[in-house]
Amino acid sequence: MPELPEVETVRRGLASQVTGRAVARVRIFPDRVPLVRGTTPEAFAAALAGRRLECVERRGKYLLFRLSGGLWWIAHLRMTGSVRLRRPEEPPDPHLRAVLTLDDGRELRWADVRKFGTWQLAEDPDAALPSLGPDALDAGRFTLEHLRRAAVRRRTPVKSFLLDQTVVAGLGNIYADEVLHAARVPPDRLAAALSEAELERLWRAIPAVLERALAHGGTSFRDFVDSSGVLGRYLEVAWVHRRAGHPCPVCGGPVASGRIGGRSTYWCPRCQAG
Repeated sequence: MPELPEVETVRRGLASQVTGRAVARVRIFPDRVPLVRGTTPEAFAAALAGRRLECVERRGKYLLFRLSGGLWWIAHLRMTGSVRLRRPEEPPDPHLRAVLTLDDGRELRWADVRKFGTWQLAEDPDAALPSLGPDALDAGRFTLEHLRRAAVRRRTPVKSFLLDQTVVAGLGNIYADEVLHAARVPPDRLAAALSEAELERLWRAIPAVLERALAHGGTSFRDFVDSSGVLGRYLEVAWVHRRAGHPCPVCGGPVASGRIGGRSTYWCPRCQAG
């Protein structure tokens, strides 16, 4: 599933290309699995047509397109969604679900193999995403005090705690593993049992790891590409994620793997001994 670095990589690519362009036409292809939430595809298409894309923002794993007239288009890629900017003469994308034609003739094409991605319209994105915690790269809201308050009564493993989008928005399975390694915290430690030093290391590691991933264009396993179709390269430099049995780049010991909270988890038993 695309996490914050992948969604931010897409956002940056789109923002430089579509900001200021108007939506000329919207085509949402019929399917038994709904793409649009909260209204009909026809009403959604009518609401977008003619509006200008004033900016492209992101909150956690959501893309937010601010439209002229005080409306927001909120998109979630989920597991396999992608949005790519194409020329109309380019071959059709596989698994295509919707196309936005811009006023310069280019197309924003939304494709999704597993069809879990969603679109919605909102006048207030905060109200539309009420349970979303502070964005992991929002230094003003994602504070050490916020993390401390969120952890104090949580009797869940810290790996599961970091994946809770009400705690911090944007982390997923890949970067939770990498953050825990960078902070030298074992993934099965209960969140409520974290020491002050461990909490501070986690708080500092979260944006640092995400910025490192952004510098490599995010992570691609199979489906993720940016808005131009380029694969992410983070797995080339990952410390522990999907590296079971390989030497830890810090201590040289073998990386371990297991399941925590139903999720595949990777860690270094030496560096993260607690």
